[in-house]
Amino acid sequence: MQFGVFTVGDIAPDPTTGYTYSEAERIRNMIQVARRADEVGLDVFALGEHHNPPFVPSSPTTLLGHIAALTDRIMLSTSVTLMTTNDPVKVAEDYAMLQHVADGRLDLMVGRGNTVPVYPWFGKDIRDGVALALENYNLLHRLWREDVVDWEGRFRTPLQGFTSTPRPLDDVPPFVWHGSIRTPEIAEQAAFYGNGFFANHILAPNFHFKPLVDLYRQRFEHYGHGTADQAIVGLGGMSFIAKRSQDAVDAFRPYFESYPVFRGMRLEDYMAATPLTVGSPQQVIDKVLTFQEGFGDYQRQLFAVDGLALPVDVALEQVELLGTEVVPVLRAELESRRAPNVPDAPTHATLVTAKYGDAEPRQPRPNPNRGDNLSGTSPYQDSDPSVEARLPTALR
Repeated sequence: MQFGVFTVGDIAPDPTTGYTYSEAERIRNMIQVARRADEVGLDVFALGEHHNPPFVPSSPTTLLGHIAALTDRIMLSTSVTLMTTNDPVKVAEDYAMLQHVADGRLDLMVGRGNTVPVYPWFGKDIRDGVALALENYNLLHRLWREDVVDWEGRFRTPLQGFTSTPRPLDDVPPFVWHGSIRTPEIAEQAAFYGNGFFANHILAPNFHFKPLVDLYRQRFEHYGHGTADQAIVGLGGMSFIAKRSQDAVDAFRPYFESYPVFRGMRLEDYMAATPLTVGSPQQVIDKVLTFQEGFGDYQRQLFAVDGLALPVDVALEQVELLGTEVVPVLRAELESRRAPNVPDAPTHATLVTAKYGDAEPRQPRPNPNRGDNLSGTSPYQDSDPSVEARLPTALR
């Protein structure tokens, strides 16, 4: 079971002081949160992608690459990478490069996002949102697994004899989670490929996303990847922790009730109706255990702990409490409850072993004079010679 934190990089005025972080401060604060998560033994730090104020993570690969250099063991991920408005070729190349930089400590969560205006900003139509997500991931999946790709679709120019560089580390692509809170087609796609499915278990009533998770599990089994209970599921969550539960409620209330998304809501009512947990470490532990009871055994639990204008010192304390008071208990308890046939979430090491066993992983070595010179038909010294790159006629 993997535990970690995720951030959307939001900025808002502190309701207790009126102070608003600058973008530069917020970026530095996210880096501090990631480093503290690594130090206290959490497994994952995940970063969202947004292209509008009041959010700052417009370039997840840049920030995650920097964090990779400052951390030792924590897995880096996204929450989510916009599969609708990003070019899948650029996604393939950027995240393969990041996978190398992070020495394999990377996986990827892809999804549609929830910001409506982002579509026209990148020349897309929101009415094509589901079709874009499906087609773009289908291409990404091939780009990471085939040295030479010929492809034609609806939403981008065709590819002829194309090679995405660099190839994934050890020729093993990053593991992919499909994040969705409303789209059966995304659950179906995740199941088809045997990828993970992540339900951001916040901002909705308790177990609101269970039908999507159940659909994914059923289709995962249908496609022959394993039994339904072996499907790879991740959940989000939001918590605020203090040693005493009333101290947690008193401290968190102004941040929650002043935040635009929750304005007009009473904290206690929201806690009762949703996965949000505000209280002692034991209360957070007890609430997360209900997730396992409702969704079944799952592989990844991420917590949002640094949003809603919380000061960075408070966010760092939240990470500390998760790592020292909450997660160790959850690890032991969930492990004792887990059915024996339920796998762990894949990592680069386990994926390499699954592909190669005891053999040495592939290390692609390019052939000379391919690219701008457009000579030769095989991109790598060990590429399958039967797969010939048919370059565009005008360029031959």
